[in-house]
Amino acid sequence: MHFTTFAAYMISFNSLTEIPVMEHFYTIQGEGYHQGKAAYFIRLAGCDVGCHWCDVKDSWTVEAAQIILIDALIEELNTLPKGICVITGGEPAMYDLTYLCHAIHTAGWKAHIETSGAYPIKGSLDWICVSPKKFKAPIEPALQMADELKVIVFNESDFDWGKKYAEKVSPECRLYLQPEWSKEKLVLPLMVNYVKDHPEWNVSIQTHKYMGID
Repeated sequence: MHFTTFAAYMISFNSLTEIPVMEHFYTIQGEGYHQGKAAYFIRLAGCDVGCHWCDVKDSWTVEAAQIILIDALIEELNTLPKGICVITGGEPAMYDLTYLCHAIHTAGWKAHIETSGAYPIKGSLDWICVSPKKFKAPIEPALQMADELKVIVFNESDFDWGKKYAEKVSPECRLYLQPEWSKEKLVLPLMVNYVKDHPEWNVSIQTHKYMGID
């Protein structure tokens, strides 16, 4: 039995075959490079990054009832058209995702991750989106693995803040700026002007919120 420790509690589970899951659902990827594609989301419970504007704060904690067998979790994939499976959170890189990725691939799906990059990424991923946060900085190995860098823009100073991480990713990494939802009307015009002056960046919008879906 392996033990995973969080800031305010400890949950015991077999990290090789079990994982804490807040929710899982089939929907449309609303953000970034794969925006618009059908995707199965697995939202893992547990996060110590603590973004004050996080829209899924319920994912920060872990309860014993959320621990499920990975094999049971993957069963639903076999009932759906094969595509991309997005592992998100919470902070999914807090966990060893080796077996989860293996199970996703065995089901014939591609395994994607959305992470802050604050922890080493363990598992065979087909796409890695790193979205750095100010409250717990990303580590360089995670940045170097990124296929996509997604910087959330809360105010104008975030452009320079995001630039320092863009300098640490690979030349092939796609660069995205995305407005924090509550600040979208304020920062989106600033983002448009910034991308026009810095065309290596792209604008990402949370299109799933406009579509009214998860």
